[in-house]
Amino acid sequence: MASQHCPIVATKRSPLPQNYLVSSGRHKTAPESTGESQLQAGDERSEHSRWRSIGLFLVLFAGGLLIMVAVFAQFPDIEQEHWEHFKLPRSMDDAKNLGRVLSHYRQSHYFSVLLLVVTTYIFLQSFAIPGSIFLSILSGFLFSFPVALFFVCFCSAAGASICYCLSALIGVGLVKKHFPDRVASWRQQVAKHRANMLSYIIFLRITPFLPNWFINIASPLLDIPLGIFFLGTFVGVAPPSVLFIQAGTTLYKLTTTGDITSWKSVLFLAVSAVVSLLPIVFKKFMRKKLE
Repeated sequence: MASQHCPIVATKRSPLPQNYLVSSGRHKTAPESTGESQLQAGDERSEHSRWRSIGLFLVLFAGGLLIMVAVFAQFPDIEQEHWEHFKLPRSMDDAKNLGRVLSHYRQSHYFSVLLLVVTTYIFLQSFAIPGSIFLSILSGFLFSFPVALFFVCFCSAAGASICYCLSALIGVGLVKKHFPDRVASWRQQVAKHRANMLSYIIFLRITPFLPNWFINIASPLLDIPLGIFFLGTFVGVAPPSVLFIQAGTTLYKLTTTGDITSWKSVLFLAVSAVVSLLPIVFKKFMRKKLE
């Protein structure tokens, strides 16, 4: 008997509905769900990183306050009538009153007064707290010109470097988020002057084109070496500090910080800014000459 073969009938399977991957209990890995999960995880990591940065900043700030308390603890006993003026100056009158108080203790406790001024100056610079201008003026009133100039420049550079490190440690994301345009613009400028970075930092410190606090927190993002940053700040703040220290010698005649500004002071800063660029000009001149 001849064997009969059953014909194989080809059947065409209907396509799965588009929402099958979403509706099926066994398949919940649609691309849309994966993307949303990744975004949510990224937001959670960003939020965790932000709170961790805030916590670390508060710890470091508290550490700075403890150092200030320790320095204040070694200060000689303050007389009762001096307590009301023993505070961080916020106006020229505050600076005058504090100057009178510190000058009273300077005679017999010179290094205690110097340490207090230096520590306070570095603390203000480290955490971008206003008030260091008044301390520069007070330095000119309390100390000799060479001592005042050295310590004002050193405190400015040390405090700015600490602020630099704080930004590199906890502030990179915040700076990119809140100042993207400024960072992008300055990144372009820095790229042009990478070979002359020291002169560029000095120039920025002398001129008012960028606020000092922004230079401090943005520099780590632009890969400016800390050593060049410190040296450029130390040298760059000297010209404006000369004006503040000289003004401090006539502290009682000042009414506001605006009294320090004059055509002579503006001309002095302009000449200092030009001088800071001379190494760049000389380097370009020598390069062309050798070519």
